[in-house]
Amino acid sequence: MRYAETGYNLEIDLTRGNIERVETDPHLLETHLGGLGTSVKIHYDRVPPETKAFDPENLLIYSSGLLCGTPAFSANRTIVSFISPQTDLLAYPMMGGFWASELKYAGYDKVVIRGKSPKLIYIWIHNEKVELRDATHLKGKGAVETQELIRKELKDPYVQISAIGLAGENRCFTASIEQSRSSSSRGGGGAVMGDKNIKAIAVRGTKAVHLAHGQEFMEHMKEIRKYIEFRNANPLPGLMPILSGIGSPQMMKHVDEKWHTESFAWGNARVRRKDFWTEEIEKSWEKSQTCAIKRFISCFNCPQQCGALIAHKDVPRYMMKCFSKLTYAMAAFVDDLDFSWEICQRAFEYGLDSFSTPQILAFGFELYEAGILSDADFEGCPTDKEGRFFWLLDRIARREGIGDVLADGTYWAARRIGNGAEAFDHNTTKKHEQMNIKLGMFDPLYYLMYATNEKVSITQIEGNWPQAAFPKKEHREAFVEDWPQLPDEKFKQYFLDWEPRGEKANPHYPTPEIASQIVEWMEMLHNIDDALGLCAGMGSFCLKPPYHIHNYPKLISSATGMNIDKEGLKKIVNRSRNLHRALNNMRGLRRVEELPPEDHWKHRFPELEESLMMNYYQFKGWTADGIPTRKRLQDLDLGYVAEDLIKRGILSDGQDQKEGENNQNRC
Repeated sequence: MRYAETGYNLEIDLTRGNIERVETDPHLLETHLGGLGTSVKIHYDRVPPETKAFDPENLLIYSSGLLCGTPAFSANRTIVSFISPQTDLLAYPMMGGFWASELKYAGYDKVVIRGKSPKLIYIWIHNEKVELRDATHLKGKGAVETQELIRKELKDPYVQISAIGLAGENRCFTASIEQSRSSSSRGGGGAVMGDKNIKAIAVRGTKAVHLAHGQEFMEHMKEIRKYIEFRNANPLPGLMPILSGIGSPQMMKHVDEKWHTESFAWGNARVRRKDFWTEEIEKSWEKSQTCAIKRFISCFNCPQQCGALIAHKDVPRYMMKCFSKLTYAMAAFVDDLDFSWEICQRAFEYGLDSFSTPQILAFGFELYEAGILSDADFEGCPTDKEGRFFWLLDRIARREGIGDVLADGTYWAARRIGNGAEAFDHNTTKKHEQMNIKLGMFDPLYYLMYATNEKVSITQIEGNWPQAAFPKKEHREAFVEDWPQLPDEKFKQYFLDWEPRGEKANPHYPTPEIASQIVEWMEMLHNIDDALGLCAGMGSFCLKPPYHIHNYPKLISSATGMNIDKEGLKKIVNRSRNLHRALNNMRGLRRVEELPPEDHWKHRFPELEESLMMNYYQFKGWTADGIPTRKRLQDLDLGYVAEDLIKRGILSDGQDQKEGENNQNRC
């Protein structure tokens, strides 16, 4: 019997119309766990590096995590992986909700999809019964609307459905996959799904998921629940509300948005409005938010309530998630929060990423105001801030006129337009729009996180380390006094020494050596969560979370029957991380692309930045071009990957230069 995992993947070849239930290799649990870890292994083994996003050979993999469907709180993430049309790298956006656990209950760990359907279909999975159903009647329907239509068609309100909207059908590069209150957004998974002619995937399961040592597992969960209750009753003192709790950022519950609206940049990630949050704005936004939110909602088996049901005026009801509340309003320079509730509903129906798309809209209007785009490009566009954003959003989703160009994202659109448009593409890394933040002083931790993480999204690597030094020493001392989540006691001293100003402040502190250790730790936590299917808001993304490096091994061991300790877990996730890096190296990723946006900080230090990168690469066991060395790969039992890199001329035989040697201080 297999424990925690089902031991089966559902393999679907759309070109041939073939469906197979395939037993998986039990050894993969020991080498890559599950979720993202085993998905990366499948992509590496089966997708040639020359494959492009819209090639039939590009696999679209829906994966549950190892702990999805178990009693583990907040283990509900679906990891969707594919070659991205935006970055040409392996993308893996995640979504919460109920889909992943329902897939487990249907008897599958993953759905692996290849080829292309000759007509629009949706996939219906009900335990052993799997069908490719005609979806031509759903063409052009919204992503949220489609879910309800399929539920009615199947006559089952408990079916869990992920779907694309018009943006996915039209292969917009920032098209998302929508599901319940969540979405798989970054990287264009909706476009890949639309290219394969899949409108939706519906799943219903009634099977059991087994635990190796159920009683022991539940004892661990009692401890975690106790801590969750403690943290909910005791927010971290001295921090803004958005950072003081656990779970995904509680933007549906908190009205106070002073930090976001004054610290983040408006428009095309350009302008900080440092005096925006007035008493008048606060009253207006509190009234708007109170009226719009009808109730708070949770994902599967989660004690937190990070989402909300929105019922704003005559706008059809829908469910909203965290930062979407602000992205469109800030990009459009609209001060009325009512605008957010209205435009998000349309954007979610179209199935568009709420981080990238607002920046693309603002980018388009910047080009128009600069004279790079013409009146003809914007013929019929309203002149008011709200109206013009709705107008251009429609055209991007439909790929009409200038919207057809902008639908490829900021980077690619700028190069198609030319005539100086490239200079307005100022907030992308690896061809992907970044968080709309522009700051003053260079930050070594965030430099490494922006530059090097495979997710190409800052929110998927930051988390357990505070975003800024605490001003007062006594506050720092109080914070480290109770910090059991740290991987090593030395991190407490790193934090105590970190000051807002002076020699132990940014840009020179944390030092390159210390910064490498901190970033490695945070990245490792995200990779663990992504393998287990845990919400990052309960593990890798928040301060002092319920899940951490000291209790992950206990949960995995009791769930699966493996006898795994911290060092063994670290090796597994480092194996998957380096396999992922090598896969992207084969697709062309090199040091030259590992750069945050040029204007992210006002004050930059080129020599320090180079020292940071070289120290980090050395710490990781990578070459000066960001490629895992042969020795590093062999240490992780990935010798076959080293041979592949050498055969392709990406890694030279014997290229384990000093800066790429294994570092024994790795956390």
